[in-house]
Amino acid sequence: MQNNPLAVIGGPNSDVSLPIPTNLCIYKIPQLIYGGTQVMKNDFLHWMFPKGIHQYKGILQLLLHFEWTWIGFIYLQDDNGERFVQDNLHMFSERGICFAFIERGPPFAFSNDIATTVEVALTKMNTVSESTANALVIYGEIQTMLVFILMHNLADLENIPVKAKGKVWIMIAQMDFTSLGSERSMDLHSLHGALSFALHTKEVLGFRQFLQMRNPISEKDDGFLRVFWEDAFNCHFPNNIADEKAEETCTGEEKLETLPGSVFEMSMTGHSYSVYNAVYAVAYALHAKHSSESNQRGRVDASRRNLPYQLPWQLHHYLRRGSFNNSVGEKVSFDENGELVAGLDIINWVTFPNHSFCRLQVGKIEPEAPPDQVFTIQEDAIHWPSRFNQAQPLSVCNDHCHPGYSRTKGEGKPFCCYDCLPCPEGKISNLKDMDDCIQCAEDHYPNNGQDFCIPKTISYLTHEEPLGISLSIFALSFTFITAFVLRIFIKHKDTPIVKANNRSLTYTLLISLLLSFLCALLFLGKPERITCFLRQAAFAIIFSVAVSCILAKTAIVVLAFMATKPGSSMRKWVGKRLAYSIVLCCSLIQVTICTVWLATSPPFPDLDMTSMAKEMILECNEGSTAVFYSVLSFLGFLATVSFILAFLARKLPDRFNEAKFITFSMLVFCSVWLSFIPAYSSTSRKYMVAVEIFSILASSSGLLSCIFFPKCFVILLRPDMNQRGELIRRKN
Repeated sequence: MQNNPLAVIGGPNSDVSLPIPTNLCIYKIPQLIYGGTQVMKNDFLHWMFPKGIHQYKGILQLLLHFEWTWIGFIYLQDDNGERFVQDNLHMFSERGICFAFIERGPPFAFSNDIATTVEVALTKMNTVSESTANALVIYGEIQTMLVFILMHNLADLENIPVKAKGKVWIMIAQMDFTSLGSERSMDLHSLHGALSFALHTKEVLGFRQFLQMRNPISEKDDGFLRVFWEDAFNCHFPNNIADEKAEETCTGEEKLETLPGSVFEMSMTGHSYSVYNAVYAVAYALHAKHSSESNQRGRVDASRRNLPYQLPWQLHHYLRRGSFNNSVGEKVSFDENGELVAGLDIINWVTFPNHSFCRLQVGKIEPEAPPDQVFTIQEDAIHWPSRFNQAQPLSVCNDHCHPGYSRTKGEGKPFCCYDCLPCPEGKISNLKDMDDCIQCAEDHYPNNGQDFCIPKTISYLTHEEPLGISLSIFALSFTFITAFVLRIFIKHKDTPIVKANNRSLTYTLLISLLLSFLCALLFLGKPERITCFLRQAAFAIIFSVAVSCILAKTAIVVLAFMATKPGSSMRKWVGKRLAYSIVLCCSLIQVTICTVWLATSPPFPDLDMTSMAKEMILECNEGSTAVFYSVLSFLGFLATVSFILAFLARKLPDRFNEAKFITFSMLVFCSVWLSFIPAYSSTSRKYMVAVEIFSILASSSGLLSCIFFPKCFVILLRPDMNQRGELIRRKN
């Protein structure tokens, strides 16, 4: 207090800088701290570092950027380190980062118990070596860097595996390179590839020239410079007390730029830049105070010029509110808590075999920048530890779950350790480490690797595919055959075999069979609104006409033979009127059912997206399933009645009796449609259409073959049997 200081610039260790404010605050002397960790709040403390939270968030963003979710953490063995662990590590866990280990660093103290310190250091290095984490955060202050380097040199002496040294170390800005003069030849390989945060600095003009002008001989009053010179150059200044036979004598002409980087750096480091700004801050605060007093009083009494030295607490107000540009044009200001408003640089350490190193700026933290520019980093500029061969290191608890897999919590493991499970059927994962697989859209399906969705193709029974071509040929062939049979019957309309059992019914049946073959073609090709609307109704009505014709023919045969019995009352029922009535009534019933169907719930084109894994089936939705099966049930009823009547009449005289042929035809017809129902229900959607087409063609061809082919044989090949006399003779 005899020297009346305006302010005290303190640092860089908390052990030194923090106890002093306890005394200085009694005298209200401002203190500017350029190192140490911000753990004390005091109205007269001004931190030459940005808010600690900015740096901690920067470390977190760095870890997340490189996807380092499995890390180790070593912290300074003091109250500050313990406080950081308790107050800030939860922030890392909340963002998905967990810790392989959390260890206190070995103590750094000059004591006689060096063996204990070495033992602790080796234990820590063994922990590092055994860990699978490749990213390690170290929290400490300026002396921690020396501890860090010594730990690695001890590991070399004890032959601890090389992977302990090939880690990516992440260091906070309070740490900076320092060494003891006796350690000038120590190996710095452990620093290679490390990342650290540092106060944003700019090159100060004239700083290098200032260093080159230092001379301990001409600056005898600077006792620190002489001590530093002896330690740095490993020499000794002559004096009356020292032994003349001591080490090499210092001349004062030695050049600082000849020293290796491990001993002295010619560039201004972050800590030096903080001291530089601290001096400027005090100078600007003093200037601001003088200017304020001059404006208030108009003049400054000479007798009061020493007042600032007597009352240093008055500078506090101007320090807090001060904002100025230093000599390199960078803005310097403090916030309401006395913390420097500034950004941080991300530094990559690169070492060389000659015990020198360089610091490469590879990124920065700008708290005042827009959100997307707060954290920036240049990955390509980073030199990684040699162990990784310049590939970006991984630091995860286990390998990533690749696309096609999802991760699940491992039993008894930390939350960032997990197992990888293949995605279930129908789901994909298109990113690494997804917690859940996602369902493909209905119109997509997973690829074989289940890492992306492929659009489903639209599928339907086309005319171009083999099955469609086969069915088309079958339908057209029987259409022409039916037309040919109809022509034969028209040409031979006056022959007995054609005139038997109502010639008009025969023509109607042949026409309906011809239309049924053509109707099958409506089921082929791309389903359109008009084809979906017509095809089932057309099929139902045409088949109803065909089956009702067969029913009418069978009924006429039965009634005809019953009418031949003496005194039979059946004669009045035998005739064309009955046959036409049967056909008309049965057809009208089916037409009514189809009309109700088309009016209330008609078929329409629809996409079935679920039946096939890789295809969407374009089909006709039948609308009301109940009405659809009602149509089939009515056809089944007509076929059953026809089959029963024909079966009962199968043994009647053969020449004018079609009952035997009708029995066979209806047996085929019923067999086909009874097989159709289970086949239709169990077939995949695309081939349900093929099953119905086949049933239409098979049943129609069965009727044509069984009823008309025997008659065509007689008409074309045995005309002698198609004579009335022959028929009467055979009957008798």
